Amino acid sequence: MTDLTTLQPGLESPPSRGFSVTPSDGSDLALPIRGLMVASAGDVALVTTGGDSVTLPALQPGVQYAVLASRILATGTSATGIVGLA
Repeated sequence: MTDLTTLQPGLESPPSRGFSVTPSDGSDLALPIRGLMVASAGDVALVTTGGDSVTLPALQPGVQYAVLASRILATGTSATGIVGLA
């Protein structure tokens, strides 16, 4: 049996952490995320880890979206119940 504590996670690995996100125009996330999910449908405006501001339109609940982001913006975000996956 493999000792999972000795494995190095890669971007192709599933997330090992998750946390509730409160959108903010002025504060970065506690951890950069590599994915997100929403509880209610809507748009999510964010800043990627590369520094680009983008809006992901019409995200649906129950879907894991792959994105490397450092901030979820309040302005332009209509989805609620956002969970960041790291």
